[in-house]
Amino acid sequence: MLILPGLIDPHTHLRVPGGEHKEDFATGTKAAVAGGITQILGMPNTNPPLATAEVLQATLATAAQDAYCDVGLFAGASPPVIEQLPSLAPYAVALKIYLNDTFGDLRVDDVPTLAACFATWPRDKIIAMHAEKQSVAVGIGLAAAYGRAVHFCHISRREEIELIAVAKARGLPVTCEVAPHHLFMTTADYERLGPLADMRPVLGTPSDVAALWEHLGETVDCIATDHAPHTLAEKRSATPPPGIAGLQTSLPLMLTAVKNGRLSLPRLLELMHDNPRRIFNLPAQPDTHIEVDDETPYTITNEAMHSKCGWTPFAGWEVVGRVHKVVLRNQTIYENGQFLDKAGQPFS
Repeated sequence: MLILPGLIDPHTHLRVPGGEHKEDFATGTKAAVAGGITQILGMPNTNPPLATAEVLQATLATAAQDAYCDVGLFAGASPPVIEQLPSLAPYAVALKIYLNDTFGDLRVDDVPTLAACFATWPRDKIIAMHAEKQSVAVGIGLAAAYGRAVHFCHISRREEIELIAVAKARGLPVTCEVAPHHLFMTTADYERLGPLADMRPVLGTPSDVAALWEHLGETVDCIATDHAPHTLAEKRSATPPPGIAGLQTSLPLMLTAVKNGRLSLPRLLELMHDNPRRIFNLPAQPDTHIEVDDETPYTITNEAMHSKCGWTPFAGWEVVGRVHKVVLRNQTIYENGQFLDKAGQPFS
Protein backbone atom coordinates (compact mmCIF):
# COMPACT_ATOMS: atom_id res chain seq x y z
CA MET A 1 0.00 0.00 0.00
CA LEU A 2 1.37 3.40 -0.99
CA ILE A 3 0.90 6.46 1.20
CA LEU A 4 0.94 9.62 -0.94
CA PRO A 5 0.01 13.27 -0.42
CA GLY A 6 -3.47 14.29 -1.49
CA LEU A 7 -3.21 14.96 -5.22
CA ILE A 8 -4.13 18.09 -7.20
CA ASP A 9 -6.08 18.43 -10.44
CA PRO A 10 -5.71 21.94 -11.87
CA HIS A 11 -8.22 21.50 -14.72
CA THR A 12 -11.80 20.34 -14.14
CA HIS A 13 -15.28 21.27 -15.33
CA LEU A 14 -17.74 20.64 -12.51
CA ARG A 15 -20.62 22.22 -14.49
CA VAL A 16 -21.67 24.66 -11.76
CA PRO A 17 -23.51 26.87 -12.49
CA GLY A 18 -25.85 25.88 -15.31
CA GLY A 19 -24.94 22.27 -16.10
CA GLU A 20 -25.81 20.46 -12.91
CA HIS A 21 -27.60 17.67 -14.77
CA LYS A 22 -24.11 16.56 -15.93
CA GLU A 23 -22.17 17.15 -12.70
CA ASP A 24 -22.25 19.17 -9.50
CA PHE A 25 -19.82 19.90 -6.69
CA ALA A 26 -20.95 16.89 -4.65
CA THR A 27 -20.66 14.28 -7.41
CA GLY A 28 -17.57 15.79 -9.03
CA THR A 29 -15.64 16.05 -5.78
CA LYS A 30 -16.70 12.53 -4.80
CA ALA A 31 -15.13 11.34 -8.07
CA ALA A 32 -12.01 13.35 -7.22
CA VAL A 33 -11.69 11.90 -3.71
CA ALA A 34 -12.26 8.34 -4.96
CA GLY A 35 -9.39 9.06 -7.37
CA GLY A 36 -7.06 10.29 -4.62
CA ILE A 37 -7.45 13.98 -5.46
CA THR A 38 -8.02 16.40 -2.58
CA GLN A 39 -7.67 19.76 -4.32
CA ILE A 40 -9.17 20.78 -7.67
CA LEU A 41 -9.48 23.88 -9.82
CA GLY A 42 -12.73 24.53 -11.71
CA MET A 43 -12.83 26.10 -15.16
CA PRO A 44 -14.93 29.18 -15.98
CA ASN A 45 -16.87 28.15 -19.12
CA THR A 46 -20.08 27.61 -17.19
CA ASN A 47 -23.53 29.13 -17.78
CA PRO A 48 -23.31 31.93 -16.81
CA PRO A 49 -19.51 31.98 -17.07
CA LEU A 50 -17.26 32.71 -14.11
CA ALA A 51 -16.57 36.16 -15.56
CA THR A 52 -18.07 38.46 -12.92
CA ALA A 53 -17.42 38.79 -9.21
CA GLU A 54 -21.05 37.96 -8.46
CA VAL A 55 -21.00 34.63 -10.28
CA LEU A 56 -17.62 33.68 -8.79
CA GLN A 57 -18.80 34.47 -5.24
CA ALA A 58 -22.03 32.51 -5.67
CA THR A 59 -20.16 29.51 -7.10
CA LEU A 60 -17.64 29.49 -4.24
CA ALA A 61 -20.57 29.56 -1.81
CA THR A 62 -22.09 26.51 -3.51
CA ALA A 63 -18.75 24.71 -3.30
CA ALA A 64 -18.56 25.49 0.42
CA GLN A 65 -21.87 23.68 0.94
CA ASP A 66 -21.40 20.69 -1.36
CA ALA A 67 -17.72 19.84 -1.91
CA TYR A 68 -15.99 16.75 -0.51
CA CYS A 69 -12.53 18.11 -1.39
CA ASP A 70 -11.07 21.62 -1.66
CA VAL A 71 -12.13 23.70 -4.68
CA GLY A 72 -10.64 26.79 -6.30
CA LEU A 73 -11.91 28.53 -9.42
CA PHE A 74 -10.55 30.15 -12.55
CA ALA A 75 -11.90 33.52 -13.61
CA GLY A 76 -12.77 33.67 -17.30
CA ALA A 77 -11.60 36.43 -19.61
CA SER A 78 -14.83 37.58 -21.28
CA PRO A 79 -14.57 40.36 -23.88
CA PRO A 80 -18.01 41.90 -23.05
CA VAL A 81 -16.96 42.54 -19.43
CA ILE A 82 -13.18 42.69 -19.75
CA GLU A 83 -13.01 45.96 -17.80
CA GLN A 84 -14.13 44.05 -14.68
CA LEU A 85 -11.13 41.73 -14.80
CA PRO A 86 -9.15 43.12 -11.80
CA SER A 87 -12.24 42.85 -9.58
CA LEU A 88 -12.38 39.07 -10.14
CA ALA A 89 -8.94 38.32 -8.71
CA PRO A 90 -9.96 38.06 -5.02
CA TYR A 91 -12.31 35.19 -5.90
CA ALA A 92 -10.12 33.24 -8.34
CA VAL A 93 -6.87 31.29 -8.28
CA ALA A 94 -5.96 32.18 -11.86
CA LEU A 95 -7.24 33.69 -15.11
CA LYS A 96 -8.27 31.47 -18.03
CA ILE A 97 -8.06 32.77 -21.60
CA TYR A 98 -9.61 30.76 -24.42
CA LEU A 99 -7.79 31.36 -27.70
CA ASN A 100 -9.66 28.54 -29.44
CA ASP A 101 -13.29 27.51 -29.71
CA THR A 102 -15.28 27.16 -26.53
CA PHE A 103 -18.87 27.61 -25.42
CA GLY A 104 -20.34 30.99 -24.41
CA ASP A 105 -18.66 34.41 -24.39
CA LEU A 106 -15.20 33.38 -23.31
CA ARG A 107 -13.30 33.22 -26.60
CA VAL A 108 -10.68 35.94 -26.91
CA ASP A 109 -9.51 36.49 -30.48
CA ASP A 110 -8.47 40.15 -30.65
CA VAL A 111 -5.19 41.75 -29.61
CA PRO A 112 -6.65 44.64 -27.53
CA THR A 113 -8.51 42.20 -25.27
CA LEU A 114 -5.43 39.99 -24.88
CA ALA A 115 -3.35 43.07 -24.06
CA ALA A 116 -5.91 44.12 -21.43
CA CYS A 117 -5.72 40.69 -19.82
CA PHE A 118 -1.95 40.73 -19.56
CA ALA A 119 -1.81 44.36 -18.43
CA THR A 120 -4.54 44.30 -15.76
CA TRP A 121 -4.63 40.79 -14.26
CA PRO A 122 -2.62 40.79 -10.98
CA ARG A 123 0.91 39.51 -11.53
CA ASP A 124 0.81 37.31 -8.44
CA LYS A 125 -1.86 35.12 -10.09
CA ILE A 126 -1.03 33.12 -13.19
CA ILE A 127 -2.68 33.29 -16.61
CA ALA A 128 -3.69 29.95 -18.12
CA MET A 129 -4.50 29.49 -21.79
CA HIS A 130 -6.53 27.11 -23.92
CA ALA A 131 -4.26 27.25 -26.95
CA GLU A 132 -3.91 24.74 -29.76
CA LYS A 133 -1.32 24.48 -32.53
CA GLN A 134 -0.31 27.97 -33.72
CA SER A 135 -2.17 29.59 -30.81
CA VAL A 136 0.54 28.19 -28.52
CA ALA A 137 2.99 30.49 -30.32
CA VAL A 138 0.70 33.44 -29.54
CA GLY A 139 0.75 32.54 -25.86
CA ILE A 140 4.54 32.18 -25.81
CA GLY A 141 4.86 35.55 -27.53
CA LEU A 142 2.64 37.19 -24.92
CA ALA A 143 4.65 35.62 -22.09
CA ALA A 144 7.81 37.08 -23.64
CA ALA A 145 6.29 40.50 -24.40
CA TYR A 146 4.81 41.03 -20.95
CA GLY A 147 7.43 39.13 -18.96
CA ARG A 148 4.86 37.14 -17.05
CA ALA A 149 4.10 33.47 -16.50
CA VAL A 150 1.71 31.61 -18.80
CA HIS A 151 0.38 28.08 -18.25
CA PHE A 152 -0.79 26.08 -21.27
CA CYS A 153 -3.73 23.75 -20.74
CA HIS A 154 -4.16 20.23 -22.17
CA ILE A 155 -1.23 20.18 -24.62
CA SER A 156 -1.86 17.35 -27.06
CA ARG A 157 0.24 17.69 -30.21
CA ARG A 158 3.89 17.05 -31.05
CA GLU A 159 4.38 20.53 -32.50
CA GLU A 160 2.91 22.13 -29.36
CA ILE A 161 5.07 20.31 -26.81
CA GLU A 162 8.20 20.80 -28.93
CA LEU A 163 7.51 24.55 -29.19
CA ILE A 164 7.04 24.79 -25.42
CA ALA A 165 10.30 22.90 -24.91
CA VAL A 166 12.11 25.51 -27.05
CA ALA A 167 10.49 28.36 -25.08
CA LYS A 168 11.56 26.78 -21.78
CA ALA A 169 15.09 26.31 -23.07
CA ARG A 170 15.17 30.04 -23.81
CA GLY A 171 14.17 30.78 -20.23
CA LEU A 172 10.63 31.97 -20.88
CA PRO A 173 8.21 31.60 -17.92
CA VAL A 174 5.89 29.04 -19.48
CA THR A 175 4.47 25.82 -18.03
CA CYS A 176 2.10 23.20 -19.41
CA GLU A 177 -0.15 20.29 -18.57
CA VAL A 178 -1.13 17.07 -20.33
CA ALA A 179 -4.35 15.10 -19.84
CA PRO A 180 -4.27 11.33 -19.29
CA HIS A 181 -6.54 10.71 -22.28
CA HIS A 182 -3.96 12.34 -24.55
CA LEU A 183 -1.29 10.04 -23.09
CA PHE A 184 -3.23 6.78 -23.28
CA MET A 185 -5.61 7.17 -26.26
CA THR A 186 -5.18 8.00 -29.94
CA THR A 187 -7.31 8.66 -32.99
CA ALA A 188 -7.85 4.89 -33.17
CA ASP A 189 -9.83 5.09 -29.92
CA TYR A 190 -12.09 7.71 -31.45
CA GLU A 191 -12.72 5.41 -34.39
CA ARG A 192 -13.68 2.70 -31.88
CA LEU A 193 -15.70 4.75 -29.40
CA GLY A 194 -16.99 7.67 -31.47
CA PRO A 195 -18.42 10.54 -29.37
CA LEU A 196 -17.41 8.76 -26.14
CA ALA A 197 -13.80 9.54 -27.07
CA ASP A 198 -14.41 13.07 -28.36
CA MET A 199 -13.02 16.02 -26.45
CA ARG A 200 -11.18 19.29 -27.09
CA PRO A 201 -8.41 19.07 -28.06
CA VAL A 202 -9.33 15.94 -29.99
CA LEU A 203 -7.22 12.80 -29.59
CA GLY A 204 -3.86 12.83 -31.32
CA THR A 205 -1.96 10.48 -33.57
CA PRO A 206 0.45 7.84 -32.26
CA SER A 207 3.24 10.32 -33.09
CA ASP A 208 1.62 12.98 -30.92
CA VAL A 209 1.23 10.54 -28.04
CA ALA A 210 4.85 9.43 -28.36
CA ALA A 211 6.00 13.06 -28.21
CA LEU A 212 4.03 13.70 -25.01
CA TRP A 213 5.64 10.66 -23.37
CA GLU A 214 9.08 11.77 -24.58
CA HIS A 215 8.59 15.13 -22.87
CA LEU A 216 6.86 13.84 -19.74
CA GLY A 217 10.17 13.62 -17.90
CA GLU A 218 11.01 17.31 -18.26
CA THR A 219 8.90 19.66 -20.43
CA VAL A 220 5.49 18.67 -19.05
CA ASP A 221 4.76 20.23 -15.66
CA CYS A 222 1.37 18.77 -14.65
CA ILE A 223 -1.07 15.97 -15.25
CA ALA A 224 -4.54 17.54 -15.43
CA THR A 225 -7.68 15.60 -16.29
CA ASP A 226 -9.76 18.25 -18.10
CA HIS A 227 -12.66 16.38 -16.44
CA ALA A 228 -15.60 17.45 -18.62
CA PRO A 229 -18.57 15.10 -18.12
CA HIS A 230 -21.69 14.84 -20.30
CA THR A 231 -24.62 12.48 -19.93
CA LEU A 232 -24.78 9.37 -22.10
CA ALA A 233 -27.97 10.75 -23.66
CA GLU A 234 -26.09 13.86 -24.75
CA LYS A 235 -23.19 11.82 -26.11
CA ARG A 236 -25.63 9.62 -28.08
CA SER A 237 -27.54 12.58 -29.50
CA ALA A 238 -27.34 13.96 -33.03
CA THR A 239 -25.03 16.74 -31.79
CA PRO A 240 -22.83 15.13 -29.10
CA PRO A 241 -20.81 17.66 -27.05
CA PRO A 242 -17.05 17.16 -26.60
CA GLY A 243 -15.64 16.10 -23.23
CA ILE A 244 -15.12 13.09 -20.96
CA ALA A 245 -14.88 12.43 -17.22
CA GLY A 246 -11.40 11.85 -15.80
CA LEU A 247 -11.11 12.61 -12.09
CA GLN A 248 -11.51 9.04 -10.87
CA THR A 249 -9.31 7.35 -13.48
CA SER A 250 -6.30 9.68 -13.64
CA LEU A 251 -4.27 8.24 -10.75
CA PRO A 252 -4.91 4.58 -11.66
CA LEU A 253 -3.83 5.19 -15.25
CA MET A 254 -0.68 7.02 -14.17
CA LEU A 255 0.22 4.51 -11.43
CA THR A 256 -0.17 1.72 -13.97
CA ALA A 257 2.34 3.58 -16.13
CA VAL A 258 4.68 3.70 -13.11
CA LYS A 259 4.22 -0.06 -12.60
CA ASN A 260 5.03 -0.60 -16.29
CA GLY A 261 8.23 1.45 -16.05
CA ARG A 262 7.08 4.40 -18.15
CA LEU A 263 7.81 6.96 -15.42
CA SER A 264 8.99 7.01 -11.81
CA LEU A 265 6.84 7.50 -8.72
CA PRO A 266 8.77 10.65 -7.68
CA ARG A 267 8.12 12.12 -11.12
CA LEU A 268 4.42 11.25 -10.85
CA LEU A 269 4.24 13.17 -7.55
CA GLU A 270 5.89 16.17 -9.19
CA LEU A 271 3.29 16.09 -11.98
CA MET A 272 0.24 15.51 -9.78
CA HIS A 273 1.16 17.37 -6.57
CA ASP A 274 4.34 19.44 -6.33
CA ASN A 275 4.21 21.32 -9.63
CA PRO A 276 0.48 22.20 -9.62
CA ARG A 277 0.84 23.57 -6.07
CA ARG A 278 3.85 25.69 -7.06
CA ILE A 279 2.54 26.94 -10.42
CA PHE A 280 -0.87 28.02 -9.09
CA ASN A 281 0.42 29.03 -5.63
CA LEU A 282 -2.15 26.82 -3.93
CA PRO A 283 -2.71 26.65 -0.17
CA ALA A 284 -1.11 23.75 1.68
CA GLN A 285 -3.26 20.90 2.99
CA PRO A 286 -1.70 19.87 6.31
CA ASP A 287 -2.25 16.37 7.70
CA THR A 288 -3.56 15.15 4.34
CA HIS A 289 -2.71 11.87 2.63
CA ILE A 290 -4.13 9.03 0.55
CA GLU A 291 -3.57 5.28 0.77
CA VAL A 292 -3.40 3.50 -2.58
CA ASP A 293 -3.01 -0.13 -3.62
CA ASP A 294 -0.41 -0.04 -6.37
CA GLU A 295 -0.13 -3.83 -6.70
CA THR A 296 -3.57 -5.43 -7.12
CA PRO A 297 -5.00 -5.18 -10.65
CA TYR A 298 -8.65 -4.29 -11.15
CA THR A 299 -10.88 -3.42 -14.09
CA ILE A 300 -12.35 0.06 -14.50
CA THR A 301 -16.16 -0.07 -14.81
CA ASN A 302 -18.85 2.51 -15.55
CA GLU A 303 -20.76 1.34 -12.49
CA ALA A 304 -17.93 2.33 -10.14
CA MET A 305 -17.80 5.93 -11.40
CA HIS A 306 -19.01 8.56 -8.91
CA SER A 307 -19.34 11.28 -11.55
CA LYS A 308 -22.97 12.07 -12.27
CA CYS A 309 -22.44 11.19 -15.94
CA GLY A 310 -21.89 7.53 -14.92
CA TRP A 311 -19.50 6.44 -17.69
CA THR A 312 -15.84 6.54 -18.71
CA PRO A 313 -14.06 5.80 -22.00
CA PHE A 314 -11.62 3.70 -19.96
CA ALA A 315 -14.26 1.13 -18.99
CA GLY A 316 -12.76 -2.33 -19.39
CA TRP A 317 -9.15 -1.21 -18.89
CA GLU A 318 -7.11 -3.16 -16.32
CA VAL A 319 -5.15 -0.91 -13.97
CA VAL A 320 -3.63 -0.71 -10.51
CA GLY A 321 -4.05 2.20 -8.11
CA ARG A 322 -7.34 1.70 -6.32
CA VAL A 323 -7.65 4.34 -3.58
CA HIS A 324 -8.51 2.81 -0.20
CA LYS A 325 -8.38 5.78 2.14
CA VAL A 326 -8.31 9.59 1.97
CA VAL A 327 -7.47 11.78 4.95
CA LEU A 328 -8.04 15.54 4.59
CA ARG A 329 -6.73 17.79 7.39
CA ASN A 330 -6.55 14.80 9.74
CA GLN A 331 -10.15 13.81 8.97
CA THR A 332 -10.86 10.48 7.23
CA ILE A 333 -13.28 11.42 4.45
CA TYR A 334 -13.16 8.21 2.36
CA GLU A 335 -12.36 4.61 3.23
CA ASN A 336 -12.89 1.35 1.33
CA GLY A 337 -15.40 2.83 -1.10
CA GLN A 338 -17.40 4.76 1.51
CA PHE A 339 -17.60 8.56 1.85
CA LEU A 340 -17.45 9.34 5.55
CA ASP A 341 -17.43 13.12 5.70
CA LYS A 342 -17.79 16.22 3.57
CA ALA A 343 -14.77 18.36 4.45
CA GLY A 344 -14.09 20.36 1.29
CA GLN A 345 -13.27 24.05 1.54
CA PRO A 346 -13.31 26.70 -1.20
CA PHE A 347 -10.16 28.78 -1.66
CA SER A 348 -8.98 31.62 -3.85
